[in-house]
Amino acid sequence: MTAAHAPTFIQSADNAFVKDLRRLAQGTTAYRRQGRVWVEGDHLCGAALARGRQPAVAVFSESFWPLAPAQYAQAAIKSIVLLDALWASISALESPAGMGFVLDWSEPAQLQPHAPTVVLDRLQDAGNVGSILRCAAAFGFTQIAAIKGTAALWSPKVLRAGMGAHFALQLVEGLEVQALLDALQAPLLVTSSHQGDLLHRAALPWPCAWVMGHEGQGVSPLLEQRASQHIRIAQPGGEESLNVAAAAAICLHASAAGCLGR
Repeated sequence: MTAAHAPTFIQSADNAFVKDLRRLAQGTTAYRRQGRVWVEGDHLCGAALARGRQPAVAVFSESFWPLAPAQYAQAAIKSIVLLDALWASISALESPAGMGFVLDWSEPAQLQPHAPTVVLDRLQDAGNVGSILRCAAAFGFTQIAAIKGTAALWSPKVLRAGMGAHFALQLVEGLEVQALLDALQAPLLVTSSHQGDLLHRAALPWPCAWVMGHEGQGVSPLLEQRASQHIRIAQPGGEESLNVAAAAAICLHASAAGCLGR
């Protein structure tokens, strides 16, 4: 261990860094106020490193620190080790992972007008949002455009559900519907339970922007009106509707398959 990576040990719950870290780990929008994001566990930390994200601070529990692999122990210029009891009071996980990174975060960039995009229209459930991000990254979409009212994209719950997809995507949140329509030039595809082409028969454009609507209210009327296509998912089993994350997985995969088939 070089002097540059010698850790700082913290034992007090009243330490300012510990208080800020607790807010990041347990709060929904604290990252916006602090300009930093907390990712916990080797999977998320490894995903960040794989995408070239260097942590501002690496944080470890006292018991994990001697076991920390070099790529994590030396990932940041500043490393901090917390007492196990202190770590447990910060972690939002049922089984605390023993390590995490604090990453710098900045306000979202401008929308890329022609990028393959998933539009999140006021989705409330963090698990749904994170799952859709995973599907977007897996199926070749590069941009997430979140309408104002959508669950905070960098909240701890969305990060955990995203399983590292955040670091493969451009995420733009807090958008007004009209601002999105003014900026985005990729054709909008909107799922519907009662109108439009059946997905398995539809000719899907690429790139495109799939709109995933609010779990209860569906897609905003203005986005419905401006859609280039309305798409129905065949449900021979007769269910009334699909969970939005399940619908997103089906639609995004269909787009990816169509793109690869060209």
